[in-house]
Amino acid sequence: MSSPDENTPRAPRPSVQPLDGLRVLDLATLFAGPLAATMLGDFGAEVIKVEHPRRPDPSRGHGPAKDGIGLWWKVLGRNKRAITLDLSRPGGRATLLRLAATADVVIENFRPGTLEKWDLGWPELSAANPRLVLARVTAFGQFGPYAHRPGFGTLAEAMSGFAALTGEPDAPPTLPPFGLADSVTALATAYAVLTALAARDRTGAGQVVDMAIIEPMLAMLGPQPTWYDQLGYVQKRTGNRSANNAPRNTYRTADGSWVAVSTSAQSVAERVMRLVGRPELIEEPWFASGAQRAAHADVLDAAVGSWIAARDRDEVLAAFEKAEAAIAPVQDVRDVFTDPQYQALDTVTTVPDPDLGPLKMQNVLFRLSATPGAIRWAGRGHGADTEDVLTELGLGPADLTALREEGAL
Repeated sequence: MSSPDENTPRAPRPSVQPLDGLRVLDLATLFAGPLAATMLGDFGAEVIKVEHPRRPDPSRGHGPAKDGIGLWWKVLGRNKRAITLDLSRPGGRATLLRLAATADVVIENFRPGTLEKWDLGWPELSAANPRLVLARVTAFGQFGPYAHRPGFGTLAEAMSGFAALTGEPDAPPTLPPFGLADSVTALATAYAVLTALAARDRTGAGQVVDMAIIEPMLAMLGPQPTWYDQLGYVQKRTGNRSANNAPRNTYRTADGSWVAVSTSAQSVAERVMRLVGRPELIEEPWFASGAQRAAHADVLDAAVGSWIAARDRDEVLAAFEKAEAAIAPVQDVRDVFTDPQYQALDTVTTVPDPDLGPLKMQNVLFRLSATPGAIRWAGRGHGADTEDVLTELGLGPADLTALREEGAL
């Protein structure tokens, strides 16, 4: 088996990346833990994806495929070396501990107690490497009455209050059609790992990150716990409207397109009213407050909506831009591909791939002026780097044969 350094076409790698020299073992699946590892890999970390020999990461089979190759995995598995290891086998356990001794971070999302069942809990991992950071990503955390329940991001979207706020007031709560909770948790996990590594630089010791998916989602919902604590206030579903400002909605144009308008700033709200020919509304006593404008959203939506409905999308966008009022087209992925701002930022970039040729995918999450990240290769085949990684670890042909005979590889 060959390493990605030898065979995989790659985008140019910056000479220096901020996480160069960091080794991450990704033991996680579906999706928060693996995405956190991807984010670290995008900025130079060496990520080793550890999968079961006979049960590959389910993301390899999620969503559409081309020529039998899962496309989601090509994104989620980018910048990762792929190995197989059955952690429940003695040889797999011993090999994982040897890998952990060389690593900086382990990311896992098994149910609490699973690693311990295999004698791979924090006592064993930290004994192998006292500087290790172990990130444990679960739906409900490592303790508490729900800790051992199975859970996914959908449950966090429901439990956190997000679904209760999403949708029309007289319609059911709405769940997002993508992995929102997992994505938010991935960002939080990457942040937590880097925080723990910064602490290690000061103390010399690693530690455990306990990440419960229900918590980052709640954090994203702003001051709702404080509102409830201090005022007994419970925010309700308002559809596309906001309880804090208006006009704020989606509006249909004459050519059947949709645009979104926001007026979080008072000055922008005034510009919008002048643009749509209703300057007299600015003089209303209630117009000076975002909350009061929201209470009069019917009036404001009618003014803005009728003006937009009489014009094609391009005319509406140009007029709002000239007036310095905040607007955006409601786009699907086809529009994202042709949007000039995304094109300028290279937000959707091209990655060479030996299986499928040039692939389009989201670029790294942000730009650093001196040490930018890079996508060096797309997701690799199941176990493609097992032999290389374990040989680098010091295992010889006889060791690899023994592990295969045991079923650990």
